[in-house]
Amino acid sequence: MHSESLNSINNLDVDVAIIGAGPSGAIAASLLHQQGKKVLVLEKQYFPRFSIGESLLPCCMQFIEQAGMIDAVKDAGFQFKNGAAFRYQDQYTTFNFTDKFTAGPGTTFQVQRGQFDKILADTAVKQGVNIHYGHTVTQVDLHADPVLQVTDDNGAAYQVNAKFILDASGFGRVLPRLLNLEKPSNLPSRSAIFTHIEDNIDDPTFDRNKILISVHPQHKDIWYWLIPFSNNRCSIGVVGEPHLLQHLQGTLEQQLFSIVNEEPGLKRLLTNANIVQECATLKGYSANVSTLATTKFALLGNAGEFLDPVFSSGVTIAMQSAAMAVESLLKQLDGEAVDWQQDYAEPLMKGVNTFRTYVQAWYDGRFQDVIFYQHGNPKIKQMICSILAGYAWDASNPFVAESERRLNTIVALCRETAA
Repeated sequence: MHSESLNSINNLDVDVAIIGAGPSGAIAASLLHQQGKKVLVLEKQYFPRFSIGESLLPCCMQFIEQAGMIDAVKDAGFQFKNGAAFRYQDQYTTFNFTDKFTAGPGTTFQVQRGQFDKILADTAVKQGVNIHYGHTVTQVDLHADPVLQVTDDNGAAYQVNAKFILDASGFGRVLPRLLNLEKPSNLPSRSAIFTHIEDNIDDPTFDRNKILISVHPQHKDIWYWLIPFSNNRCSIGVVGEPHLLQHLQGTLEQQLFSIVNEEPGLKRLLTNANIVQECATLKGYSANVSTLATTKFALLGNAGEFLDPVFSSGVTIAMQSAAMAVESLLKQLDGEAVDWQQDYAEPLMKGVNTFRTYVQAWYDGRFQDVIFYQHGNPKIKQMICSILAGYAWDASNPFVAESERRLNTIVALCRETAA
């Protein structure tokens, strides 16, 4: 832990206070520190700590590299990832992320987030960033320059005076709660049940270099993730609307594996699996806010909006938002006028809304028809592959620039051909 002695802490003056040391907080802190800004990161928990969201997208790698963290990540021994595989009944298809429309990294890693997040945070500390672990932001005053009231886990309180606040608190959503910014998501409420397993998979055809997304054989809006790690373990989870999962009985472990066994492919793969992490559930996880940023704060990643885990977009949105917010923030700290709605919120939401189009279309079946269509145009598959690889901000991709119209056009073609 890198922290000042609490005995010396009364008031701290910084350029930027960052709430949360997860991926968006660590990346933002590093990028700001590179430019000579005084940054303090306030993290409620101690690292390593468990977090869900283990399958990175290739788009993430460019932000990790910008933050000077790429070597630490590459040296950690994480599971290599080069694409995504999808299964529905007897249909199986893959997307190779190197065969995509958009320039940029085409491979990444599947990571146990406790270790991954700690590597990013530890690297930021080595670069000179100050992180206070076990410190909770209890109040925020935005009447003048931002003031944060902070308490450590021994009950000692102090004040942080900042020129700006970045909220990277993820599902903790600190500023949305303290500033009453939360509003309902326009996505239906869904639940996830998940755990980590020692998978003991002995099927030679199983590709550990890809996340496997499986669709329930009878209910196409229930799906499963299987994310292989490099140590004979996997993350396994199921997602569906609560009424679709209400028939499940017993403990969370029994509920999870009873519905996993309803998918024959997963049942076969995981016949020798053992649970190594207590099962957990996340309910009603989609979230939204009334304001993403002002001249005094900006919300990063899940602190602003979380869509759905289906395309592993969470960490990508977190890192993208960190890089975009820092770009605007550096201008403001250097005395330039910044329109946070026009310069940050709207550009960020273009990519988020691209992901939203495909999330909604996954659950209503349109995007599944495209994913499992076997006779598609290779160039169109490359464009879709770019989005699955995280490049949802590439406006030169027609399936980004006109996501809804282009998707509906290709859906109609797939359905007409299939008929």
